[in-house]
Amino acid sequence: MGQGTLLQKIGQLLGVGVVAGVLVAALALPAFGGIGITARNVATGFLNMPSELETPPPPQRSIIYDVEGGVIAEIYDQNRELVALEDMSPIMQEAIISIEDSRFYEHGGIDITGTFRAALRTISGSTQGGSSLTQQYVKNVLIESATSQAAQEEARETTLSRKVRELRYAIALEQRMTKDEILEGYLNIAYFGDGAYGAESAAQHFFSVESSELTLPQAATLAGLVRYPELYNPRLNPEQAQERRDVVLDRMVDTGAITKEEAAEAKTVELDLDVTTPSNGCVPSDQPFFCDYVLQEIEKGEEFGDSETERARWLRTAGLQIHTTLDPDMQEAGQKAVDKWVPRENESRKVAAEIFLEPGTGAIRVMAQSRNYGPDESRIGETSINFATNADRGGSSGFQAGSTFKAITLAAALDEGLPFRTSFTSGSTITVTGQRSCTGDPLASWTLSNSSESGGAATHNMISGTKGSVNTYFAQLQKRVGLCDVIKMAENLGATRADGQSYDNPRTNGNNSFTLGSEETSPLNVAGAYATFASRGIYCEPQAITRIEDRQSDRTIEIEPECERRLSQETADGVNYLLQQTFKGGTASGLGIGRPVAGKTGTTDGSASAWFAGYTPNLAGAVFVGDPRGPNQHPLRNVTLGGRYYGEVFGATIPGPVWRDTMMGSIDKIDAESFASAPSRFGSTSEPAPPQRDEPDEVNASPTSDQGGVPNVVGQSQDAAVAALQAAGYQVNVSDFRIPSDQPDGSVAAVNPGAGTRLPEGAVVNVFLSNGSGGGSGDDSPGGGWDFPGRGDETTFFPALMD
Repeated sequence: MGQGTLLQKIGQLLGVGVVAGVLVAALALPAFGGIGITARNVATGFLNMPSELETPPPPQRSIIYDVEGGVIAEIYDQNRELVALEDMSPIMQEAIISIEDSRFYEHGGIDITGTFRAALRTISGSTQGGSSLTQQYVKNVLIESATSQAAQEEARETTLSRKVRELRYAIALEQRMTKDEILEGYLNIAYFGDGAYGAESAAQHFFSVESSELTLPQAATLAGLVRYPELYNPRLNPEQAQERRDVVLDRMVDTGAITKEEAAEAKTVELDLDVTTPSNGCVPSDQPFFCDYVLQEIEKGEEFGDSETERARWLRTAGLQIHTTLDPDMQEAGQKAVDKWVPRENESRKVAAEIFLEPGTGAIRVMAQSRNYGPDESRIGETSINFATNADRGGSSGFQAGSTFKAITLAAALDEGLPFRTSFTSGSTITVTGQRSCTGDPLASWTLSNSSESGGAATHNMISGTKGSVNTYFAQLQKRVGLCDVIKMAENLGATRADGQSYDNPRTNGNNSFTLGSEETSPLNVAGAYATFASRGIYCEPQAITRIEDRQSDRTIEIEPECERRLSQETADGVNYLLQQTFKGGTASGLGIGRPVAGKTGTTDGSASAWFAGYTPNLAGAVFVGDPRGPNQHPLRNVTLGGRYYGEVFGATIPGPVWRDTMMGSIDKIDAESFASAPSRFGSTSEPAPPQRDEPDEVNASPTSDQGGVPNVVGQSQDAAVAALQAAGYQVNVSDFRIPSDQPDGSVAAVNPGAGTRLPEGAVVNVFLSNGSGGGSGDDSPGGGWDFPGRGDETTFFPALMD
């Protein structure tokens, strides 16, 4: 190019904003007379430009871990993992320097020759080439740190003014950072295509290796991508990628990084891709609903940032290591249990959801439901709603909890000093009058029934009333304690409404049937209340996150359990004693796990929803089964789930076995512990004589007809027993699990419900065969005196005695 042509080009540069052209002239041609004077003036202005460039770590993946360090999910806006330069393959460093900036270790941030050439190209609308690695790093930093669309566009604009800014920042950056620091920053921030940012993520994505393990052909392939990541994408355009790789290898020979022989050998190697991409978000996670709950905890947690938008960005860009409370083995057991009993894509669209907490810490060990995670609610088996939790954490507005709330009434009664012997005559149908709301207003009279007549009036105390889940007993106990006191106890124990509304509202204050669980809550809240009983009165906020390591700001946030005493130890021990009785011939018979357990079944009016809440001293769980479309409109009646037909589902029919199976898969992870004995202050633990057990509880349940009693078939052969029971009008389920008994091996050891129980025609009677080992009680009443261990068998307990 002649001098006139060169001056013409320089003249064009003089007309560009921010006098960028004169800067290039100043750098390249300082001796051109008057032009040199102008250049010096512009250069002085250039040096006075702002030069301080913040270089925060670029966005990187955040990872959610379970309690054992397993990955639950990765969350990110950009697939990037930062690594130190010393942890990158030296050949990768040589490859990127050779192809992008061979004089990187020689210049002071600006490659004069390359920059001048780039400036000339920019005049014609092209910004290809010419930039040093330092300048490229500056450009990427400006793009990644942009907090607005306008700032991003400014960082990407094809103008010389942008080039001038990059030049000024590059010169200043070289004065405060070492070359290795700049190279490390560049290799971590550069985009390598196919969604991979940084050399480490690119190595993992294209070759499934760490950047420290890259071979020469692999490193050359990656180095060739940064100029045109899409054009040279080896997954989409393998031929172009291989040609570009070979160009890089030749350039590495030119720079002396490798020999001709090494390049020639590398060129014979196929690309040999092994493409993997880390999952992003909760959808691909094996624990998607817990994952979503963790995201909600961070995005809604004011302690993590000033706004939800700010917190969401922090979550997706800061490279957080989020350590949680989820136990992978317990979670697996829970997911298998809900999927077994209520398969995800069942035609009736029912769902099972459960949560298990650690008493004394509130740590969430299990959060599972029988649904695939996804946004299309119209698809069978898919939802993005977490039915285990509350509305403010991605859950629903809740479901009526049924008789699981009777435990709250017991806590209120014992807290006020009422003894176990507190008795009422509890007929099949009663009318309760004289209750008052929390505002002191008198309530209308309330007529309620147990779910079936059982021979007229009976006297029940707390023990027999709890054991049989007697609606009419608890209605009178609630009146004795005071409706408002029971409501306050529910709030005290964390058993609040799932929609966040207070129980202290006109509708609830007039809710006579509060003790029967007519309020909508969540498994999370029910489990929290029962965990309070298990921990002998210490309530802990449910906790999903224990620690967050922020790699971007190099800080660690420790999250301690939030616990406080909500019940006296004696009151909690009293509730624990009463709730243990349900497993001993009561509504939870057959749901034992071979360890001390306590719990309560729950069924709402017309089997709209069914629940089970139970616990050991060190693990508490609540299970809900129902229909998200509306339990009252789509009740648990005449449904087939998991290949089993149910005329009606109750608390012990499905929720109980789900709880049992989850517990059985979890108890190896927890110590075997016993409950404290019943406090003496509550007096005798005897039941009234004779005890009268009621049928399954329901909110305002209606009486049902009965057809006769179960024949006594204990000691008979299986075939004879089945024939006798079928002749009596019942369906028969023979359990695969044999129990210890004095009866001969293979003969009937026990039936559930027990002999003499009056059931509707077509009801299921469960038959348990003897293993001939002795040790049986000889009692053929429901449960036969046995606390049958859960083995995942297909037993479908008849609900009339289960809830």
